[in-house]
Amino acid sequence: MATHPAVLGRFFEDYVVGDVYQHPLGRTISEADNTWITLLSMNTNQNHFNAHAASQNPITGGRILVNSGLTVAVILGISVLDMSQNAISNLSFTDIEMSNPVYVGDTLYAESICTALRLSKSRPYAGIVSMITRGLNQDGVQVISWKRSVMVATRDSGIGQNYFPEATSGPLELPATKGIEA
Repeated sequence: MATHPAVLGRFFEDYVVGDVYQHPLGRTISEADNTWITLLSMNTNQNHFNAHAASQNPITGGRILVNSGLTVAVILGISVLDMSQNAISNLSFTDIEMSNPVYVGDTLYAESICTALRLSKSRPYAGIVSMITRGLNQDGVQVISWKRSVMVATRDSGIGQNYFPEATSGPLELPATKGIEA
């Protein structure tokens, strides 16, 4: 019986310039999500929470707009598993572009392309991964994009590894079976 250790994401050595990483999770935005982040961030633009006011906005077609802060957070979060699960630090976000509106009920997906790699000059246990990430809605329409750079641990650093605790009660074992085996 093999034990597969708890390991998530990529390390610096795993990235290839020009490779596209289609992130596996999508996220449907609910009205509660939008209202919550709008209240939490104290965004008082009524297009995010007042259907009557939003109905008068010629851009929205009468629909409530999803708070752009939520769009950024969700697309960033979707990309973490592939692009920054083992990041030590975010270094930059630039050129954020909101290319199309997001509405309550839209499902968001994300993909990233690795645009540059370099080992850190000051931290030998890490490298810099640069990327462009874009968010798509359920129809494949791009709704957001940005450039981002993160400092990612190298595999040899040990960072992001070996964090799972050893059970004080010993290893997990199969129970004894009685009768017919599958």
